[in-house]
Amino acid sequence: MYANHLTVVGTEAALVLGSGMAAVTSTLLTLLKAGDHMLIQEAAYGGTFDLVHKEFKDLNITATMIDTSQPSNSWASLLMPNTKVIYVEAISNPLMQVPDLPVVVAFAQQHKLTSVIDATFATPVNLQPAVSPGFDVVIHSATKFLNGHSDIIAGAVAGRSKVISKITGKANHLGGSLDPHAAFLLQRGIKTLALRVERQNANAAALAAALEKHPQVQRVHYPGLQSHERYQLVRELFRKGGAGGMLSFETVGGMQQAEAVVRGLQLGLVAPSLGGVETLVTLPATTSHSGLTAEQRAAIGINDNLIRVAVGIEDTEDLVDDFMRALDATAAEVAANGSAAN
Repeated sequence: MYANHLTVVGTEAALVLGSGMAAVTSTLLTLLKAGDHMLIQEAAYGGTFDLVHKEFKDLNITATMIDTSQPSNSWASLLMPNTKVIYVEAISNPLMQVPDLPVVVAFAQQHKLTSVIDATFATPVNLQPAVSPGFDVVIHSATKFLNGHSDIIAGAVAGRSKVISKITGKANHLGGSLDPHAAFLLQRGIKTLALRVERQNANAAALAAALEKHPQVQRVHYPGLQSHERYQLVRELFRKGGAGGMLSFETVGGMQQAEAVVRGLQLGLVAPSLGGVETLVTLPATTSHSGLTAEQRAAIGINDNLIRVAVGIEDTEDLVDDFMRALDATAAEVAANGSAAN
C-alpha cells in the first residue's frame, strides 16, 4: 500500500491512515508541541480549522490565519519566535482558491518553517507538491480522489523518510490505523486514479466553461478558467494544466434559485462528499458552512447562492446538458421575482 502511494505522490516515504483528519492531526502533533505557533491559510477545511483553532488551544498550541491572496511580506508580520509550521491547501473549499505555492515554499525556507500542504483537491495526478515546488509534507484525504469510489474513509501523508517516521510513531499512539479491508479498497482505487482524474479534469473544464456563459450564472470558481486569479500559475505548476474535478458557481438569484437548480439535476446527486465517479452537488451555506452566520459567510465570500460541484466521470455532454437544463428551468422564476421586485 505504501509503495503504491509513494509512486503516486513522488516522495521518499508515505503513511496511510484511517482518515484525512488522522493524517492532519498526526502530522501537526508531530511538528508542533506545547508553546508552538503555526500559520494557516484562512480558507482551510472545516475539520482542520476547528482542530487548530479550538482543540489545539487546550494543548497550548496557537495558530494565526494568513490571507494567501496577499503578498508574503504580509505574512511575515504574523511570525513569532515560536512559529514552526505554515499550512496551506492546494485548492481551497468551496471557492477553489489557489495559493501561490512556490511563494509559500520560499517563505517557509526563508523563515525555517516546515511547509505542509493538503493537496486533496489537486490530486497527485495534477500536482506533486513535494517534487515541485518542494513542500516538506503532503497530506491527502484518501477518502476522496485517491479511493474514488465513495466507499471508504482514509488519509495519507507523504514526505521525507525522517519526518514520516516521526509521524508514524505519533499516529500509532493516536490510533489512526487504516483497517485491512479499507486498505485493499484504497489500493483498488489507486489503480484507476489517473484515468478517473483525467476524465474529471476534462468534465470540470467543460462544465465550468459552459456555466460561465450561462445567463443564470453570476460567477464560476474554477482554477482552469482564464478568469481565475491563479490561472497562469495552475497552467505552469499543475501537470498538463489539469485543474481538478472541483468547481463552484453562483446563480444570479439567491438561495431559492440555487436550491431549485440542485433539485432540477438528474445526474448530479445531492451529497457532501467528493472525488468519486459520480457528480455530487452541495450548497455550502446549508452544509459545510451552515455553522456560520450569513454575515460571517459573506465575509469570506461564501454566498447563499453558491453551489459546489464535485465532478464525476459521466459523459461530458450529458453532464453539461444536465446543468444547463436545470439552470434554464429556473430562468422564468428569476425573471418573475425580478419583475415583482420592480
